[in-house]
Amino acid sequence: MAFIGRHSKEIRWPEIKASAEELKKTYSKVGALGFCYGGWACFKLAADPSLIDAISTAHPSLLDKSEIDSVKVPVQVLSPENDFAYTEELKKHTLETLPKTGVQWEYIYFPGLNHGFAARGDPNDKKQKDGLERAKRSIVNFFVEFLH
Repeated sequence: MAFIGRHSKEIRWPEIKASAEELKKTYSKVGALGFCYGGWACFKLAADPSLIDAISTAHPSLLDKSEIDSVKVPVQVLSPENDFAYTEELKKHTLETLPKTGVQWEYIYFPGLNHGFAARGDPNDKKQKDGLERAKRSIVNFFVEFLH
């Protein structure tokens, strides 16, 4: 909770937005990838196509339904089966909302895996290693499709 206090949405959003604005001055296409804490920021960026062209997020946290509702660019969500932050309610809302947005989207489910799997899964555990590798391939393919 101390981290969240120092890095709340209100504190970090202006910096994240400014970074995206700077990147768009240099690059014609910009994507954002957010794991856990970065998930909310990706969705917030996705509400403004002048800031970002596509987002991918794995096991997002601090996500509000309104941020899911507001997307206007292609979205990829990598969702573990067990997640205290990206709850069943948020998963359901995502699956009900994204088809109504008119944007390209994909939702990839990782059975048996937990929150954090794509960032800190155990490479010595076959199931976790397979999830890490599948997540990496999926993210790369998504950005190749939407940023090139």
